[in-house]
Amino acid sequence: MTTANGLVSGYAKEPIFSFGVISDVQYADIPDGRSFSGIARYYRHSFQVLQRAINNWNDLRKLRFSINFGDIVDGFCPKDKSLTMVQKVMTEFERFDGPIYHMIGNHCLYNLPRKKLITLLKMPSVSGHAYYDFSPTPEYRFIVLDAYDFSALGWPQDHPISIAAKKFLEEKNPNADKNSPNGMVGLDRRFLMFNGAVGKEQLDWLDSILQDSTERKQKVIVCCHVPLDPKAASAEALLWNYEEVMDVIHQYKCVKACFAGHDHKGGYSVDSHGIHHRVLEAALECPPGSNAFGYIDVYHDRIALIGTDRMMSTEMFFSS
Repeated sequence: MTTANGLVSGYAKEPIFSFGVISDVQYADIPDGRSFSGIARYYRHSFQVLQRAINNWNDLRKLRFSINFGDIVDGFCPKDKSLTMVQKVMTEFERFDGPIYHMIGNHCLYNLPRKKLITLLKMPSVSGHAYYDFSPTPEYRFIVLDAYDFSALGWPQDHPISIAAKKFLEEKNPNADKNSPNGMVGLDRRFLMFNGAVGKEQLDWLDSILQDSTERKQKVIVCCHVPLDPKAASAEALLWNYEEVMDVIHQYKCVKACFAGHDHKGGYSVDSHGIHHRVLEAALECPPGSNAFGYIDVYHDRIALIGTDRMMSTEMFFSS
């Protein structure tokens, strides 16, 4: 039996817990515009989408926490207003009756340096890192990755990471505009400045967390602003070193799903190891009156995304 929102019903069990999701609000107090590929963007309306998301989550009264998948303020936001706009969006998020977990997106880094963002987004990070983990229950653990750990964005111009990332892009992308994939073929089209990579230290940390989760018999959900599977996203929206990250993840059986934002149209795939990859539709691309947010019910054997409007509902059964 299928319910009105497309999910299979017939499971009487209540979820262990539920949490809210939203991605790519990219608010700016500027007129509507278009992406490089001509898709309409509703910079002011996206804030209203966020307001309705918070109201919806609070009305549900059952959500343990919520996760924002990055890009809370748009790159076209006037830079003298960046701090004020981020604070405005954060104030709205804080109306939610529970913890909110954030991650850094490229548009965040167009506005403010990463050190400032880690503080503003109240990340529960260790030693100033923008990656972290948390366990809402003993059975489940969430890993939040920093997709711009190795990046040409957000670091001071003379920082070794910034210098190394720019050199990497010069080698991988022949275009003068490093955000242009012109002439690049297949998955090489991901080597754009608005993407980034997970660095060596973070990869080692990920490995240690997955090892610990395996020992604790935990199920793991990985969250990253930038997608990790080519079948769930366009080549231009992939993490530079998604293969390295997935090689670490595939060594373990504890990871059940990877969620991401960044690729505004959304996407879904199941990889060769049975891991579900769900890229969330962007709040930014909602025409006035429409929405893109949702919540996820978590069970022992599956997770179910109940989406609102432009965010598609998706039921994900675990293979083991």
